[in-house]
Amino acid sequence: MELAELVARRPLPAAGLLLGLTRRCPLRCAHCSTGSDLFTREEPDGGELERFVGSFSAENRPDVVMLTGGEPLLLPALAERLSTLARRAGSRTALLSGMFFARSGGLRSGREGRSGRGGRGGKAIPPAILRAIRSVDHFSASLDVHHEREVPRADVFRALHRIRDEGVAVSFHLTGTGATDPYLADITRAVDKEFGGRVPCLVNEVRPFGRAASWARAARTGPDPAAASPCSMAAWPVVAFDGRVLACCNQDTVDKRPVPAHLDLGHIGVDDWATVRGRALESPMLRMLRTVGPTHLAARYGSGAGAGSYCDGCRALGGDEAAAAGARAVAGGAAGALLDLTAAVRGSREGAQGVVRRHGCAVYAPLVVTGGPPLPETGGRDVR
Repeated sequence: MELAELVARRPLPAAGLLLGLTRRCPLRCAHCSTGSDLFTREEPDGGELERFVGSFSAENRPDVVMLTGGEPLLLPALAERLSTLARRAGSRTALLSGMFFARSGGLRSGREGRSGRGGRGGKAIPPAILRAIRSVDHFSASLDVHHEREVPRADVFRALHRIRDEGVAVSFHLTGTGATDPYLADITRAVDKEFGGRVPCLVNEVRPFGRAASWARAARTGPDPAAASPCSMAAWPVVAFDGRVLACCNQDTVDKRPVPAHLDLGHIGVDDWATVRGRALESPMLRMLRTVGPTHLAARYGSGAGAGSYCDGCRALGGDEAAAAGARAVAGGAAGALLDLTAAVRGSREGAQGVVRRHGCAVYAPLVVTGGPPLPETGGRDVR
């Protein structure tokens, strides 16, 4: 499964599921949205995760399951079991790693190094981690100025060559301060040179969550309330670190309790996938978020002006009965299901590049597809 196919499915309701296996991570990146570290013990019960994924059936399953964290490869046996269970039901799986296992001098593949391409000498990928990687359909490596302070890019590149040799599709998840960030210009050129344009990149902007809350710039200015601005991030359920299932991957929504009622889809300890999927697909509030977005919903039906960012305004809708009543009137029943489907199809027709232009770093959207066109030179403040 290539990155573009995964990203293009993001607007489709319940087409994917995000599983946060743990908040632990051996890295302490300054921009970490979850504030992960090696001593954080917050994580869902492994048995409950397996039971929940085991509830998938061939007729009722997400198309894609994304394993993330924290660092999911701190639990490689669990990651392998979850991937195996999901694939057995027909789901495809992807895993996002901070590449901690690559930082001790490179990886050995049993063959000579490639001249001019970082070489392949050094320590092998630990067997349990390699088994977990082999079990997934797509592997994505996080790389940015903060990760590089802990794991040099040469080590990450060697590991990605080794993983590609296993036949696993790979990509990079890059973050920076925006279109003019010189680090993003540098690292995207380096990836293109190292892999000959054959490894795609998903480029996002650092947001003020977790450890970045004290220094990252505020979220983007919200849309005009009179205009519809659908939210694709309300499409895929997210299993948080306490087993709660959320309708949105916004980090404040994942972390803060209580969960706003309209974004709460249940708990893996008591609910199965069919129940969670049904709630995600049938909620009039979620249908309206995916169709017109929270700002328009609040302006048209809400009891007062929304405060804060786009996402803050969405969370505030949880206690707005007027907005809920408006959503039920417009998006309830078969008519609401048709609206939701129409918005999803429209979003998916934009393809992976369209999703990145709306939710990621737009200037780098072409890189989500391998062999994309070369990007213009960018300049700006060096954040390193």
